[in-house]
Amino acid sequence: MNVIIGNEENFSSLIAEEFTIVDFFATWCGPCKMLSPILEEIANDRSEMKVVKIDVDENPNLAKTYGVMSIPTIILFHNGQPVATNVGYLPKAQLEEWILENK
Repeated sequence: MNVIIGNEENFSSLIAEEFTIVDFFATWCGPCKMLSPILEEIANDRSEMKVVKIDVDENPNLAKTYGVMSIPTIILFHNGQPVATNVGYLPKAQLEEWILENK
């Protein structure tokens, strides 16, 4: 599955079912750019979960709603509810471990 670009209008429907990783990012953020290809790999490797990217500059209300103060912030949702949050860059192995621990 490809990474999905979300926004304030479609966010609720994107996180409604199953497990969804939401990456709150900005286009100017260096660590966000480093994390992006890792999330693309995870989206392609894990058919049981979606990866959604939310640009905090274009969707400030979503960032505020979920308490995003620093980017990248990754929130794991299950059936529309946040279950875990990680702030900052993680290498792929650590990100996969974080997913497994919180799934």
